[in-house]
Amino acid sequence: MIPRKTMPSSLLSDLKKRMEEDRNLPLRSGATQLVFGEGDPDAEIYFLGEAPGYHEDQQGRPFVGLAGKLLNESLEEIGLKRQEVYISNVVRFRPPGNRDPLPEELAAFDPYIDEEIKIINPKLIVTLGRFSMGKFIPNAKISQIHGKPLFINWSSQEIMVLPMFHPAAALRSEEVLKMFKQDFKKIPQLLKEPVQVEKKEESTKSANKQLELL
Repeated sequence: MIPRKTMPSSLLSDLKKRMEEDRNLPLRSGATQLVFGEGDPDAEIYFLGEAPGYHEDQQGRPFVGLAGKLLNESLEEIGLKRQEVYISNVVRFRPPGNRDPLPEELAAFDPYIDEEIKIINPKLIVTLGRFSMGKFIPNAKISQIHGKPLFINWSSQEIMVLPMFHPAAALRSEEVLKMFKQDFKKIPQLLKEPVQVEKKEESTKSANKQLELL
């Protein structure tokens, strides 16, 4: 955990500047600008999506298109505002044609994502889609574990992760939208009612060894 001698907002500003200056980051040449995370630097909830789309690339903000509208509406339905949470992506430049990010691209951004999470120090990480889920729960299928909060060992600390479908996937399917809404409703309970779980041996390599909370 980063000591609070330095304000989280200052640490995030420094992180953004370093990312903007890092010429080794992939996807830069085809993108308009870096799309950094936004929201409350002291947020309890950290939403982690996939990559910027067209509107995000143009505005320099995450989740501002149709998927972002659904995310905003879902937050309001559980009594939260967008500015009360933190929203980010595992890749910060728009992939050409909105294609899936490649493994080497995910790996390049990964250290910066880790640092961002440490700065915010959230109580709950909500992964939106299979690529952000794969950062914490590799080799799992989102169709099997969505909506099931897990305690995982990450960066030498125990952290709660809630895997969810990406809002864009929910917009393409009524069935997925229904599951997305149901999973979203679990968030307030996870924040207000800490779940007591037994200690277990460290394991982050397989979803089969994760401890389900609900």
